[in-house]
Amino acid sequence: MEFALILPIFVMLLLSLMEFAITFSTLLNINFASRDATLIAAEAGDGAGADCAILQMVEKDLDSPTQKARIQQVRIYWSGTNGNELAANVYLRSGSTTCTYASGTSVTVPYTASSTGYPASARCTVINGCGGSHPGLDTVGVLIAYRHAWLTPLPAIVQLPAGGIDITRSNAMRMEPTL
Repeated sequence: MEFALILPIFVMLLLSLMEFAITFSTLLNINFASRDATLIAAEAGDGAGADCAILQMVEKDLDSPTQKARIQQVRIYWSGTNGNELAANVYLRSGSTTCTYASGTSVTVPYTASSTGYPASARCTVINGCGGSHPGLDTVGVLIAYRHAWLTPLPAIVQLPAGGIDITRSNAMRMEPTL
């Protein structure tokens, strides 16, 4: 009799623990992908195909339980000194984009640009600045917006947002200077 009273609570606790672990793993995975892509953005600078290299790194870094198809968008942005976004390229995970590197090789990524307000050619990688609104090296950031879906039946038991939750993580880093 006591077991019948405790079993539902135990099952709910077990499902909660599993859902938390999966969600937290996804959050850490998205944060790592954003940080790694930002490092690539800082190193790629104003080079040809920089955005494709960044998007390719996002794709490479996302492991299970994160599902690449659930990426809503990737923003490659120019960050101001207080962290505000000054301009951005916004990529949606649909269709495809092909970039050609300076070496002549090309790469295709499963993203389509919906906004190109911060092209690679406009990024400042010169220590003394590039003139205009670029007084020094740019600070480039990468934001990943992801829609996490619940993987256990926990939402049927307790009140959780229908369909999952949105996870957004971003990192910013100063461009590597061209000497």
